[in-house]
Amino acid sequence: MSSENKELNAIMIIEILGKPAEHLKEALEGIIKQIKEEKGVEVVSKNISEPTGLPKNPGMFTSFAEIEVEMKDPLMLAILMFKYMPSHIDIVFPENIPMTNKVYNEILNELTRRLHGYDHVARVLQSESKMLQKRIQELTPKKEESSLKKSSKKK
Repeated sequence: MSSENKELNAIMIIEILGKPAEHLKEALEGIIKQIKEEKGVEVVSKNISEPTGLPKNPGMFTSFAEIEVEMKDPLMLAILMFKYMPSHIDIVFPENIPMTNKVYNEILNELTRRLHGYDHVARVLQSESKMLQKRIQELTPKKEESSLKKSSKKK
């Protein structure tokens, strides 16, 4: 995009953790490819760090990518934020972002929509966790019952 057309230029840092080390670079390349395919987003530059081992967790590695993106629509930056969960975002250009209330409303509504989605997932997981805990308690013999069974077997 030419500088007269661009409205937003930002740098995102995306971090990942996993194993094997070779997989991390491939995964970050895949994420960058997905970002390139986002409508209205141009990847200007990318830099992927070499995976490094975690001293406290042998066999696990971490890596990150610094990705510079350009876009016209400020809403798209909010969408990228929720879709790719960067650990850091830095808006490079412009210094001041003039927005109409329509654009601001779109960003806030996207934020709200995503938060409701995450809240729904969290509630479902909490409910499933409670059901599993209850089921485990039902299937786990109580100490008194197991003590009685052991003592009756000894006789």
